[in-house]
Amino acid sequence: MQYALVIYAEPGLAEALSETEREAMYAEYFALGDDPRYLGGAQLQPVETATTIRITGGRTLMTDGPFADTKEALGGFCLIEAANLDEAIALAARVPAARLGGVIEIRPVVRS
Repeated sequence: MQYALVIYAEPGLAEALSETEREAMYAEYFALGDDPRYLGGAQLQPVETATTIRITGGRTLMTDGPFADTKEALGGFCLIEAANLDEAIALAARVPAARLGGVIEIRPVVRS
């Protein structure tokens, strides 16, 4: 089954780390990318670059910034293949943001 690992972290997390810690964190992300269960993913630009739209009364309303005003921001995602939720949880636990104060949301992917 495919799962999306949706990564939420405090903005500026990487910049707050020492150079050594930052390099180690990126090495962990690259190691995840080498796992055969990793299908794809991407880091997102900072929340300040987000644009949010809504359709109200047939009109498109646009605002600058993210949808939600929260401490953590959507920083990226991974798409994985896992046998079950337990295996997906084990992979999600390897995402550095999880141990650095962030949150990893695990969601099954709908397949059509």
